[in-house]
Amino acid sequence: MVKQGPVYLHEEQRVVIRQLSRSWLWRSELPTWLVIITVYGGWFTTLAYWKTLGLLPATLVLIGFTCWYLSVQHELIHGHPTRWPRFNQLLGLMPLAIWYPFGLYRDAHLAHHRTHLLTLPDEDPESYYFTPADWHRLPRWQQYIIHLRNTFVGRLLIAPLLDIAQLLAGMVKAFRFRQRSAIAMWLVHIALLALLLLWFRYCDFSPLWFVLAVSYPALAITKVRSFLEHRAADDPLARSVINEAALPWRLLFLNLNYHAIHHDLPGVPWYGLRTLYLRDKAAWQQRNSGFLVRGYSEWLRRFLLKAVEVTAHPGDNIRHD
Repeated sequence: MVKQGPVYLHEEQRVVIRQLSRSWLWRSELPTWLVIITVYGGWFTTLAYWKTLGLLPATLVLIGFTCWYLSVQHELIHGHPTRWPRFNQLLGLMPLAIWYPFGLYRDAHLAHHRTHLLTLPDEDPESYYFTPADWHRLPRWQQYIIHLRNTFVGRLLIAPLLDIAQLLAGMVKAFRFRQRSAIAMWLVHIALLALLLLWFRYCDFSPLWFVLAVSYPALAITKVRSFLEHRAADDPLARSVINEAALPWRLLFLNLNYHAIHHDLPGVPWYGLRTLYLRDKAAWQQRNSGFLVRGYSEWLRRFLLKAVEVTAHPGDNIRHD
C-alpha cells in the first residue's frame, strides 16, 4: 500500500492517477473551462433575453445555471482550472447566487477538508451536527426545526433559509467586532452585487424575483447534493458518502456525488472522480465502509418526511487526532 494524503492507495491506483494526470485532457482542464464559459455565458444571456424566453422558462434556466455556478465555485476552491489560486478566485467572485462571499466559502470549505476532524461540530465548519451540550441547550421548538430540516423536504424548503440567517448573523458579527478579513470579503461581495443590480436593471429583471424564485431554489437544489453527505463514524474514511447518481445530477454537481473519492483526493479535477471510482468500485466502497447510496431518489424515498439523526454528535466514539 502507498499513502497519498489521508488515504492509503494501492500502487495500481497510484499508477492510474499518474497516467490520467499526464493526459492532455487532464492537464488542459478543458472540461472545467467549458463549464465555466457555459455557466457565465448562459447566466448572463438568459437574463438578457428573458422576455423572449418568457418569465417561467427563463427562471427555470437561471435556476440551473445558478446551481451549476455553485459547483463551479467549489471546483475553483480546489485549484482548478489553473494552478494560480488568485486567478481561480477571480473566476468565482461574482455573486451569481447572491448570498455567499467567495472568500468566506473558500476558507470554511478548506477547513472542512481536514478529514480527521470531519463532522465534529467544533472543528468542521460545514458539520450539521451539534455538540451534545449545545443540542440539549436548544429549546424544544429549535430542536423541532432541526428535525424538520433533517427531512428531505425540510432540506429543500427551510435549510437554505437557516443558512442565509446564519450567514447574515456572521456578517453582522464581522462588522461589529471589526474582523478585517471578513469585512473585506463582504465589501467586495457587496460591490459586485451592486454591479449585478445594474445588470438586472438593464435587463428589466426584478431582483426580488431573482432572490425568491431563482437564488433560493438554486440553494435548495444544492441541499439535495449535501443531504446525508457525511455521517459520524469512528473511521474518518467512512464519513463521506458515495452516491451513484444519474448523469444530470453528476453534471450539475460536477461529480461531487462521489464524495468519498473527492475527500480522499481533493486535488483530482471533477471529471476524474467518476473515472477513478469506476476503475475500482469495490475498493472505494470498502474504504468508506459501504457508505453507498444508489442515487438521490433513494434518500427521497427513505427520508421524505422522516428525519435523519444528525443532531447531537456521538463524539465520545470519534477520534480527535
